[in-house]
Amino acid sequence: MVDWDVYLVTQASLSAGRTTEEIVADAIDGGVGVVQLREKDRTARERYELGQRVRELTRKAGVTFVVNDRVDLAQALDADGVHLGDDDLPVSVARDLLGEDAIIGRSVSTVEDAEAAEAAGADYLGVGAVFATGSKDDIDDDEYAVGTDRVAAIAEAVDIPFVGIGGITAENATEVVEAGADGVAVITAITQADDPDIATADLATAVKRGRQRK
Repeated sequence: MVDWDVYLVTQASLSAGRTTEEIVADAIDGGVGVVQLREKDRTARERYELGQRVRELTRKAGVTFVVNDRVDLAQALDADGVHLGDDDLPVSVARDLLGEDAIIGRSVSTVEDAEAAEAAGADYLGVGAVFATGSKDDIDDDEYAVGTDRVAAIAEAVDIPFVGIGGITAENATEVVEAGADGVAVITAITQADDPDIATADLATAVKRGRQRK
């Protein structure tokens, strides 16, 4: 059973001089449920070597581990799954390569894309950007700050779990979950925090508050 409450997306360049391993270890202490290896500015080899260390941390803690974009890296790292975007392999192809037990996620920003991803066999969705964010430089206008109304519309349209992503903090996570998300995915709310473990726990508290308000 995957704990979707708090989903960390790693990025060392946004980690205030700390290593991804340090951030992940702290997030685990704070109760993170999923860790996604992103690290888009690194080579495949570098991501693989870092991924080995992160995989060990998550395996010991029983935390779900997925790889951003790269099905081959997910296979090589024995990850629990992969998270795919518009420019990555189709969900059906990833499923053929990784098998029925793999967890396959898909980034979406519209109801139509959410429905299509569910129909293609995605296990979960990343919906966003919910709010304005500075952590991605490849978001087009249609994907930028879709808001909680879109979150609510997607919650009505699909049956698979999804996390809201984009500009989410402990201050606004409650409203994202109240709108229908199963959890929140973040980069900087954890990676740039003075105490990533406390930041993770604060996000988890905000998520639980949102669930109580549904």
